[in-house]
Amino acid sequence: MLTFLGIAMVLTFTYLIMAKKLSPVTALVAIPIIFAVIAGFGLELGDMMMDGLKEVAPSAALLLFAILFFGILIDAGLFDPMINTITKLVQGDPAKIALGTAVIAMTVALDGDGTTTHMITISAMFALYLRIGMNPLVLATISLLAVSVVSGLTPWGGPATRAIASLGLDANEFFLPIIPTMLGGMASILFIAYVLGLKERARIGVVEVKDNSRVPLGMTEMAVSATAAAENSLKRPKLRFVNLILVIAVMSLLIIGVMPVAVLFLIGFVLACVINYPNLDLQKERIQAHAGNALTVVVLVFAAGIFSGIFSGTGMVDAISNALIAIIPESAGGFFPLIVAITSMPFTFVLSNDAYYFGVLPILAEAGTAYGSTALEIARASVLGQPVHFLSPLVASTLLLSGMIKRDLGDIQKFAFKWAFLCSVFMIVIAVLTGVI
Repeated sequence: MLTFLGIAMVLTFTYLIMAKKLSPVTALVAIPIIFAVIAGFGLELGDMMMDGLKEVAPSAALLLFAILFFGILIDAGLFDPMINTITKLVQGDPAKIALGTAVIAMTVALDGDGTTTHMITISAMFALYLRIGMNPLVLATISLLAVSVVSGLTPWGGPATRAIASLGLDANEFFLPIIPTMLGGMASILFIAYVLGLKERARIGVVEVKDNSRVPLGMTEMAVSATAAAENSLKRPKLRFVNLILVIAVMSLLIIGVMPVAVLFLIGFVLACVINYPNLDLQKERIQAHAGNALTVVVLVFAAGIFSGIFSGTGMVDAISNALIAIIPESAGGFFPLIVAITSMPFTFVLSNDAYYFGVLPILAEAGTAYGSTALEIARASVLGQPVHFLSPLVASTLLLSGMIKRDLGDIQKFAFKWAFLCSVFMIVIAVLTGVI
């Protein structure tokens, strides 16, 4: 019964947000409540929902302060030199712009944090996409895939770290054999970026870019001038080196892990405010300017916590995973790591990484040993579905991405799914050919 209700809940939720029948926030909260009541857990909903909120609270705090931190630095013009350089190199060619986006995103994603990758990549490229009329969903897809592959497979990124910790594995034994698979995934991202760029080139042609104004197309000349003047008044070119040192310091401490990431971004945000805008009224104005985006993302994260809390608390997660293991025939046991790799796509889409890697993966690893598979094989297989996982509304950085490009999550899912699926399948093939799984 729980298996059926769990699957039905996920399908209903996915349909409603992709068809835009409900907003993501409404669907994340209302759908699991309805199905939990049907399953007979009405009186326990309060505790389940609170557990879910507690689980995502650190992520919500991280995103809140990260948005404010990078927002202040963007206002101060820290990334303008990068934007200007890229603009000159790509010369308005959508194919080159898409490839440049991929290179930037994959480079930044090496820090293992999806939030940072999206903040920097979108900040650097969004204005250029708007200026020449490229589809922002192309930008979102490339950034999302870069995070899923580079951050997803490196042992200091979230998914691989959880898999290693959950099964008590050695990081080097996990990572070194999977490097060719990760490189293959990165190559597939470059290929996908080029294909998407060619599609945009066919649609809009090569556009001459005269400046890197952040003003959307269609505004009057007077409005453009006024907006440009307002933006220029916020620039702090003399503080660019200081701001760069601040970013490097925050990112270095993040990688070292000296304190919680949310606290690091809070401190960074405060310092960025004081350094760039010491005037109190200007500080309030800058915070208010980014408050709408921050609030939207934080609300979505807490709504995702409700969904996750109920999904786990009702036992639907365990029911679905056990049902999957039960239906695998013994004759398919030799292909168990491949089965894990394939099923990691839908599993990680409907589950948070914590729920999957700490709840489901140990069950899969235990079952795999009965078929002669090693825990290392199962762990490596489990991270190959990350491109699809990052389309999930339970991924905080994806909710941030949706807010930054000002598009609904459903739009991103519909546009990016086939490319995410292709990327996952390509990595699975490489992993099989190289003997990783």
